[in-house]
This record gives sequence, structure tokens and C-alpha cells, in this order.
Amino acid sequence: PEKKITSSFCFCFVCFALPRQCFRAFCCKGPPPPRPEYDLVCIGLSGSGKTSLLSQLCSESPENIVSTTGFSIKAVPFQNAILNVKELGGADNIRKYWSRYYQGSQGVIFVLDSASSEDDLETARNELHSALQHPQLCTLPFLILANHQDKPAARSVQEV
Repeated sequence: PEKKITSSFCFCFVCFALPRQCFRAFCCKGPPPPRPEYDLVCIGLSGSGKTSLLSQLCSESPENIVSTTGFSIKAVPFQNAILNVKELGGADNIRKYWSRYYQGSQGVIFVLDSASSEDDLETARNELHSALQHPQLCTLPFLILANHQDKPAARSVQEV
């Protein structure tokens, strides 16, 4: 009788298409590659919601949030990157020092209270324009967040 030699193997499309990830998943020879980190600065007037925003992004409890005096730094983890955010206090006597913390930033988050008074909105507008023109920030991406949209006095995006 003639013997048939057969070989069987499993073809894995994922391993074929993504060999490095598949190898890492099956062999696990070391830690996964590090996620890129980006340094951002978060600015805005007091009470605009900077601390609440960062606490929410870090899945922290919204209870007992205290307005930032000076600055704080939070690492905000995402699946593909980590954002190291320097939150700068927005009190009048602190804003004059903001520019000392701009160096090394790769992006800017500007938070404004869309339900604030006309005077505060004008102050926020002036601070935003100052930041947009600052030599260390003028070439960076800006995210302008009109916060407190849930308040009755909130302005629309067009009004802001």
C-alpha cells in the first residue's frame, strides 16, 4: 500500500497581513512599543472648566474639583498616544506668567466659558489673541473649546 504524506498547516490572514503584531501577540518577547507622547498647554480664564475637562478625560471623579492655582500636569492616556497636559491657572494674577510655561508645547487647548459675562468673554478673546500671536505658540495647533454649553446662558459657536 502506498502511503500518502500530507502536511497540514494553518494560514492566518492576520499573521500574513500584520506579521509584527501577530508575532508579538503569540511570542510576547518584550513590552509593546511605546505610545508617542505629546506636550500640550491648557489655558483659559478661571472657571472656564479646564480642570473639569482634564479630570473627565482622565476618568477621575468630578467631585471635589478645585480651581487650579498656579499649574498642574496631567497625563491623559489614549489608545495610540499620551497627552501630557500642563494646565495653567486662569486667575488674573497668574495669566501674566502663562508664557513661562509655553516652551516645549506641541499644541494648545484654550477653554472658554460660553455662558460667561460679556466682560469675561472679551477678556478671554484678548487672552486667546495674545496666545495665537505668541512666538512659541503661533505655529502650533489650537483647540478652542466653548465649554458650559449645558447652561441656559450659553452662547452658540457662532456667537462665541
